[in-house]
Amino acid sequence: MLAGLPFRTDPNLIAVTEHAEDAGVYKIRDDLALVQTVDFFTPIVDDPYDFGRIAVANSLSDVYAMGGVPLTAMNVVCFPNDSMELSILHEVLRGGLDAMHAANVMLVGGHTVDDPELKYGLSVTGTIHPDDVVLNHGAQPGDKLVLTKRLGTGIIGTAIKAGIASPEAITAVVESMAALNKSAGELMLTYGAHAATDVTGFGLLGHASEMAEDGPVGFVITASRVPVFPDALELAGEGMMPGGLGRNRDYRGHMVDIASSVDELLADLLWDPQTSGGLLVALPSANADALLKELHEAGVTAAAIIGEVSADNPGRIRVV
Repeated sequence: MLAGLPFRTDPNLIAVTEHAEDAGVYKIRDDLALVQTVDFFTPIVDDPYDFGRIAVANSLSDVYAMGGVPLTAMNVVCFPNDSMELSILHEVLRGGLDAMHAANVMLVGGHTVDDPELKYGLSVTGTIHPDDVVLNHGAQPGDKLVLTKRLGTGIIGTAIKAGIASPEAITAVVESMAALNKSAGELMLTYGAHAATDVTGFGLLGHASEMAEDGPVGFVITASRVPVFPDALELAGEGMMPGGLGRNRDYRGHMVDIASSVDELLADLLWDPQTSGGLLVALPSANADALLKELHEAGVTAAAIIGEVSADNPGRIRVV
């Protein structure tokens, strides 16, 4: 899609789209850089208020993944004015505002268009010290890999659309998707993160592949340590696989080696496209347990050490 387009270079650009970074970062002073991102999507849950919360948490996550602090946001709204009550949009925006307030982010404007399908998200501006930017590449041999949220939102979302997800599964997945990655973003800086990304539409293995692609290191992920929603494997066994799961595997499967001992459904789940997923962080092994302890104390209770970085399989992901 982007091949051949005339991108310009600038010495102040710290992070750009060519490296699949989560947000753009532009240095404006030696001690200050802007972090910019935009994200929006169609509803993935029935409740409009929850949809608003989830969409905002998802949009802000790109800034947290870079180590930045989001400051301001603009609403991006597509709304079917002729076929949907404005009260629904009111609830979406109310949920979004509550999430922004929890993140200490100010809404400063937005744009709305008439569209056949409801869509909502944010354009976000944040700040960071140029020396503190965490890119998605830069993991070091021996680093531990920490994942801060459970996997399975795509599978459970598919089950929600099919009307077979349990109320408990819906509640668990909604609260996870609506949870901010604020604490995870702050704490990963404290404990010296070498690289990070947020796990969203490309799934855990897709985003891990981005982090390892064309680099001197690879990742080893222990499948049994990956946190998953309790109902996700059962629903996967019932065929609740989103289309994006197969597309993720087709796109990045050539970079991934999965041991025959790994359960087939669990292997599928590692490709599951996530909405507002957690951060995947590579940090020094000596700091991993302390980070995990503080994450749990901060309420990020699903966080787990799921693997390590190795120089033995450069540019590849091995799942054991």
